[in-house]
Amino acid sequence: MENYSYSTLSEAVNDLTKRGYTNEFKICTDGVECSGLEIMLYPDYFEIMEFYRFEGDTDPADEAVVYAIASKDGATKGLIVNGYGIYSDKLSDAMLKKLKEHHL
Repeated sequence: MENYSYSTLSEAVNDLTKRGYTNEFKICTDGVECSGLEIMLYPDYFEIMEFYRFEGDTDPADEAVVYAIASKDGATKGLIVNGYGIYSDKLSDAMLKKLKEHHL
């Protein structure tokens, strides 16, 4: 597997999109949702393929993580972009475990 390094969040998102992670997912209580495809992937049905953290130089609000995810069958790939460690909704134990495995 090739190692990638990005200076900015937008650089990571642009490159990952070019590499096939084209769907936008958002974290929900029990999984990740893609409104464009009208699907929900539960923790057992997707893998985090890559992730990158970005820290704001002066503002903690600029801190973010981007996850490149794929369904277990590889048919659906996309991105989750989120401020790390900050969730407005409660997450299920399975979602917390899935994200913590990748340095939430």
